[in-house]
Amino acid sequence: MENPHYEIRDPRFRDLLVSSAALDELYTGCRWAEGPVWFNDGGYLLFSDIPNERVLRWIEGAGTSVYRAPSNFINGNTRDGEGRLVSCEHGGRRVIRTEIDGTITTLADRHQGKKLNSPNDVVVKSDGSVWFTDPSYGILSDYEGYKADEEQPSRNVYRLDPSTDELTVVVDDFLQPNGLCFSPDERLLYVADSGASHKPDAPRHIRVFDVTDGKHLTNGRVFAHIDKGIPDGMRTDVEGNLWSSAADGVHCFHPDGTLLGKILVPQAVANLTFGGPRKNRLFITASTSLYAIYTATRGAQVP
Repeated sequence: MENPHYEIRDPRFRDLLVSSAALDELYTGCRWAEGPVWFNDGGYLLFSDIPNERVLRWIEGAGTSVYRAPSNFINGNTRDGEGRLVSCEHGGRRVIRTEIDGTITTLADRHQGKKLNSPNDVVVKSDGSVWFTDPSYGILSDYEGYKADEEQPSRNVYRLDPSTDELTVVVDDFLQPNGLCFSPDERLLYVADSGASHKPDAPRHIRVFDVTDGKHLTNGRVFAHIDKGIPDGMRTDVEGNLWSSAADGVHCFHPDGTLLGKILVPQAVANLTFGGPRKNRLFITASTSLYAIYTATRGAQVP
């Protein structure tokens, strides 16, 4: 009997799945769940509830509690090489780092003297550089931030140098850059364009770039299209497959761009991450809920 949570498009997808795995709803009660990040050393998951202005913490067997409130409308989260939480804050229009003692450090809030739009999602490369997207979602209204005018001439993907703190635009031609992630070897960077969220005829695709000299992006091209909703957060597994959010669940793409299949989720998916002690559990933030399902692969670059 086929698992009702799976939609198989390519037989190779079966090798990535646990045929009997259940899709577990771990928590519900969010307004817009986002930004999951796994802390293996602590055995917990953090995730954002943006409109409710809080970051929640889920622990196996203990449930969900408030980690930070008010959160200043934190969206995407990740960890750096030292295990510190790095977050995109809509309210402050900045990227922040939570130090080990709990204090907050602003990593980036301006470019060329002007405020960023509303940093959305963030990844940290193995060399310590911080890469993030800066669409306008957090300043469109007072629902996920504070309504304001854009000061940047474009909605960019940025790289923050760890040694000089120099903030550089690495791509400037997205309508709404959103989720991003590296390939396992960090030679590729995938970036979602979710412009169709507010303009139906706009892009709803994922682009991929070659990472040159560890600092620049070249040879940008469309990697895959999302056929239901828009792409948002995404991650790669150890074999280089890309797992992307979509309106009907999680879409899994082979490194060659082939849609292998989908994990169907009852609510529109915003983001996802691999976690658990063996890095083989896929945590999914979807509208009002946090879901999880075990897989037959492991996430790449999971702290």
